[in-house]
Amino acid sequence: MTAVATLAAGVWQADLTRTSASFQVGNLGRKAHGTVPVTAGSVEIGEDGQLTGVHGTLDLGAIDTGIAKRDQDLRKPGLLDLDRHPTMTFTATSCRPAPNGWEVTGTLQARGTSTELSGVVELSTADGETVMTATARLDRRTLGIKAPRFLIGAFVDITVTAVIRTGVR
Repeated sequence: MTAVATLAAGVWQADLTRTSASFQVGNLGRKAHGTVPVTAGSVEIGEDGQLTGVHGTLDLGAIDTGIAKRDQDLRKPGLLDLDRHPTMTFTATSCRPAPNGWEVTGTLQARGTSTELSGVVELSTADGETVMTATARLDRRTLGIKAPRFLIGAFVDITVTAVIRTGVR
């Protein structure tokens, strides 16, 4: 992979067949890992080649940690409350240039509530395609997810990797 300096102005869409979201969180002294399908994603690039917007939607109802019982537990109202709120959305409210990409802050909505979330978006190319990788650390307590910290760590590390293209739906 090599760094990409800028992108052409306009709206770039995530190729959902080549986009993934993953997370890790402490769980009983170990790290629990999982994936969540991305159902929508776009980035907006200004005339100056700088990132001006980021939007994404995850299907939390299809969360997969590799352990069916854990996935069922996550559906409960005290955790992700997935029967009432099966999606998570993110919309950027500010984007600033940073080494290899941008620092992005925005609103994360899940569980019928919202919280501010900040992270880093980096650009690269792989096999001639443009790839954006976003990373952030979410304090689950800001969404009202309550559980003893020895059961579920306070911080969830999130990574979204998307192949982006202009005009992809």
